[in-house]
Amino acid sequence: MSDTELINEILRGNISCYKEIIEKYQPGVFRICMGFVHQKEDADDLSQEIFTNAFLGLSRFKGQAELSTWLYRIAVNACLNFKRKYVKDQVLLRSGTMEDMEEQIGSAFCNSESAADKLLMDKECADQVHRAMKNLPDKQRVAFILSKYEDLSQKQIAEVMGISVGAVEQLLQRAKKHLQKQLLLYYQTNYLKA
Repeated sequence: MSDTELINEILRGNISCYKEIIEKYQPGVFRICMGFVHQKEDADDLSQEIFTNAFLGLSRFKGQAELSTWLYRIAVNACLNFKRKYVKDQVLLRSGTMEDMEEQIGSAFCNSESAADKLLMDKECADQVHRAMKNLPDKQRVAFILSKYEDLSQKQIAEVMGISVGAVEQLLQRAKKHLQKQLLLYYQTNYLKA
């Protein structure tokens, strides 16, 4: 069934069809949550909350955007609320999280095979990347997470965020520059002490 058919079935009372929506979109929603909270348990809790809220609000889904766009917008809002409520003054990093992030970050903004590229593979540097991401302004962080974690196009990100494609491009460029600056400063401070 298509998303529209599933939604119509659910709204007619066949709530068992919601399981198909969850199975289809849960991995993407979970990745978005991990991009914000960096902790599997918190991401699981947020994912469950997102799908509960989406189910309760399904009658308000107008179909003007893709269901995935609507769900990702709910996910981003839930994650931002979580961040504001629970982690305002806390460090989001915990050991053993997001091991594959080093490769994604490396491809996102490292342009050469230098010592800095190799440092990103180190756990300590991955933690520093997470710290730098935590310090991104919310809109930059949302755009970066949707781009690098969920591999959404700039057009899809624009739909999720309710902004223009040009604004998304600027947010991604600023996020990458901010992360480069933070990581370069970290590298210079910790590894160039001669």
